[in-house]
Amino acid sequence: MLDMDFIVQNPDVVKRAIEVKQVDLDLDRLLALHGEVKELLGRVEELRHERNVLSKQTGSASAEERGELIERSREVGGQIKELEPSLRERQEELEALVLHVPNIPSPDEPVGENEESNVELRKEGEPPQFSFEVRDHMELLELHGWAESGRIGKVAGPRSYALKGQLLLLEMALWRFALDFTQERGFTLIGLPAMAREAAFAGTGHFPQGREDVYQLADDLFLSGTAEVGLNALHSAEILSAGDLPLRYGGFSTCFRREAGAAGRDVRGLLRVHQFYKVEQYVCCAADMDESAHWFETLLANGEAIVQALELPYRIMRLCTGDMGVGKVRTWDIECWIPSQEQYRETHSVSEYYDWQARRSDLRYRDEEGKVRHVYTLNNTALATPRILVPLLEVHQQEDGTVRVPEALRPYVGGVEMLGEAG
Repeated sequence: MLDMDFIVQNPDVVKRAIEVKQVDLDLDRLLALHGEVKELLGRVEELRHERNVLSKQTGSASAEERGELIERSREVGGQIKELEPSLRERQEELEALVLHVPNIPSPDEPVGENEESNVELRKEGEPPQFSFEVRDHMELLELHGWAESGRIGKVAGPRSYALKGQLLLLEMALWRFALDFTQERGFTLIGLPAMAREAAFAGTGHFPQGREDVYQLADDLFLSGTAEVGLNALHSAEILSAGDLPLRYGGFSTCFRREAGAAGRDVRGLLRVHQFYKVEQYVCCAADMDESAHWFETLLANGEAIVQALELPYRIMRLCTGDMGVGKVRTWDIECWIPSQEQYRETHSVSEYYDWQARRSDLRYRDEEGKVRHVYTLNNTALATPRILVPLLEVHQQEDGTVRVPEALRPYVGGVEMLGEAG
């Protein structure tokens, strides 16, 4: 969230962010509430101070004065009791509204309502030219018996999948490849539980806006759609030292998403499923824009290096204000080429937040001058399955239906060069 003083001092800037990010929020109501809370809190604090003074005076007062002081103390206590419910009610409403305030997008990013306004930065690699009719990834799975495409729906419903044989091993090989890659670049590997408390989701900004896309369990637990949720809460309420930064985690977790807003989209295949696996890159760094920009570029470069190692054509897209998400300063996507669809689809998303998440999650550090500040946070996918399997299988397919294994993956599949070969 944004600092309340910043909101009060820069209402026009915040109103523009609300507009370009299409957030349903009445900023005037929020500012009015802030004024009411400030006024009520000031009055309550004055009364509490007066009651403390009266209490001290009562001990040394005469019998006649003591009675008057006690009576006045009762009156003050009654006034406090009358004001406190109204103060609490307004504070709770204000806290709820502040959680909806979007981050200020970078002025360099495109303004627009949806993905139609996203801007292509560049393309890398050439989409393959096939001399045969291209099979989509589901046809390849069915050809080799690599999935229980029909039966699994009886078990877990739509948007579920169950890989078999070589493809299950390939999926697991991809995880290990991504984990090794991330570790080699200085990230600490950590396995995260699939569950997290509500406060952790609020901390990343997945709540309250994205609540409909999350599965709720009993009590205060929800199934997470990314390791970012757990990683961002890991150091909550701690005060790190400047020497601890940057924190770099490669988080691996099972992920769950309801795909509530994707009705009718990608219902066939592995692009949108309810349960998947992801290696997530996450960074906490010092509160410095240049430092944050450095890590943004690093995370993007890591994502690009992974898809390059998988020998996949891709492009970089700069997301517009209406598509980047409420908490982000900027988001750039890596989209890989899918031959059967003749288009690029998102496989990685690098996002920069400054201190927006840190304020929500109470992530702080003491800088070299001894001042306690909120950290800046960033994240990017290292690799997510089964989504990455879609371009991987389709780009590397052969005319006979076999699939070439990129050289970087071969050590993780026992040196196999071709999947689907007989024998």
